[in-house]
Amino acid sequence: MDPLILGALVAICTIAVLFSGVSVALGLLIVSGGFLVMFDGMRSLELMPELFFGSLNSFALLSIPMFIIMGASIASTRAGADLYEALERWLTRIPGGLVISNLGACALFAAMSGSSPATCAAIGKMGIPEMRKRGYPDGVAAGSIAAGGTLGILIPPSVTMIVYGIATETSIGRLFLAGVIPGLLLVVLFMAWSLFSTWKSGNAQVLTAGSYSWRQKFEILPRVLPFLIIILGVLYAMYGGIATPSETAAVGALLCIVIAMVIYKLWSPSGLWVILRDSTRESVMILFIIAAAGVFSYMLSSLFITQSIAEWIGTLDVNRWVLMGAINLFLLVAGFFLPPVAVILMAAPILMPIITIAGFDPIWFAVVLTINMEIGLISPPVGLNLYVINGIAPDISLKTILYGSLPFVGCMVLAIILLCIFPDLATWLPDAVMGDAV
Repeated sequence: MDPLILGALVAICTIAVLFSGVSVALGLLIVSGGFLVMFDGMRSLELMPELFFGSLNSFALLSIPMFIIMGASIASTRAGADLYEALERWLTRIPGGLVISNLGACALFAAMSGSSPATCAAIGKMGIPEMRKRGYPDGVAAGSIAAGGTLGILIPPSVTMIVYGIATETSIGRLFLAGVIPGLLLVVLFMAWSLFSTWKSGNAQVLTAGSYSWRQKFEILPRVLPFLIIILGVLYAMYGGIATPSETAAVGALLCIVIAMVIYKLWSPSGLWVILRDSTRESVMILFIIAAAGVFSYMLSSLFITQSIAEWIGTLDVNRWVLMGAINLFLLVAGFFLPPVAVILMAAPILMPIITIAGFDPIWFAVVLTINMEIGLISPPVGLNLYVINGIAPDISLKTILYGSLPFVGCMVLAIILLCIFPDLATWLPDAVMGDAV
């Protein structure tokens, strides 16, 4: 059978299996095993265990559970509420200070926890009622938190970037640095839209609030600064050549647990057990998907599907930006239905040869891909963040939350366009810190 036709058949079967309701990892194993048996015979099943566990034979993978433990230890405390309150106290006299505080708190907490749902829950519980009380439109209040929660998969340290780096054999350090400026760009775009939307709705009078004394501003900082110092310390250790990402993640996880115990009195065994339980559950889920995707990638390669698609794309006489537009559309649709980790692991084996042939930088592409995944987190039918916000504020309809988040989707699309026009937004910082890529 022609590899291109076979590739289309694999795609149809994969979509059908995933839509049947099975988990992503199990679905990939079912499709991989089925096609390997069909074309290579029963003996191919003997390879699957070796391929499955071989996909996990990477020292870099150790950083994933460690960063997840960091996020879980932060999310299990009042760190999110304290971070929100600290920013509110310092920014309250700035026009639009409250919405800026919420988005700033989302960006910082998302970077610390790496979890979009945790960010929405932690910041939304405080920020949404406060913004509504002061007259902000429900759409702005809910949409800003939903969008702000997505920043964790772009701003380092990011588990999504680690998965991309492992799947594409790209430097994780460069990927972390590549997400900094685009992440800040998104924060600025989100803030600009929120302020414009509030002003347009005629609620400009709510943009300022009461004042806090200097004592009140400083007394909250000891609860927040230790976590921020740990994040900065982890990044410094990686880029200062002191330790590898896995080693710094392990130290960071231990320090976050210690600070949670010291500052937030998280002494009870039950509280620590919840952190370890939730971290283990999420880590196993991600690693299971990685292992299954390794088998899936082998199946695509052994049947010459990946090579044939890349060769076919290379023969097309189309502008490379038209090609990138089609890739973005594919990623956008995939992100509507699948989690970011699954999309990256499934698409990377096919897309990497294509973007390389087209002359695109894999580091730059990682940022574009991640922003597409962010859009998926606040877009139906899955749109996990939308449902988290609806759970926090059930009196705000899902329709209102969706409409409130759509302008932020527009901000993300604008960010992708800016990255296409100015690719140095993603590549300048990695090159400046780590030197030009070879």
